[in-house]
Amino acid sequence: MLYRLLADAVLLVHALFVAFVVLGGLWVCFRPKLAWPHLPAAAWAAGIELTGGICPLTPLENHFRMLAGAGGFPGGFVEHYLLSVLYPDGLTRGAQIALGLLVLALNTVLYVVAWRRARRRGQLRQPAV
Repeated sequence: MLYRLLADAVLLVHALFVAFVVLGGLWVCFRPKLAWPHLPAAAWAAGIELTGGICPLTPLENHFRMLAGAGGFPGGFVEHYLLSVLYPDGLTRGAQIALGLLVLALNTVLYVVAWRRARRRGQLRQPAV
């Protein structure tokens, strides 16, 4: 029972991390200081996707599931939980690269918006001339 709860807790943390990576740039538009934790999180997620890596939370979840008597799953979090719904055939290398680039592109656009908003509000210092 404890191991199943730990596996579910890791799953929840992983899902919240993915949501923060995907939606965090939008949040930064309203709370610019959130850029400090969001930028490394987005860079980590994009790096995992672009290099074909697996987030360490996935093997941790699988470890707890196996200790609980359940089977783990092959591949990564995105492949198992998200792409199984979006892409029934599974994660291809091209889809993984596309997801990494999507994270980078989406966050670039959102950070430009956040930067412009902060500049308009006077939250960014103007360079001395």
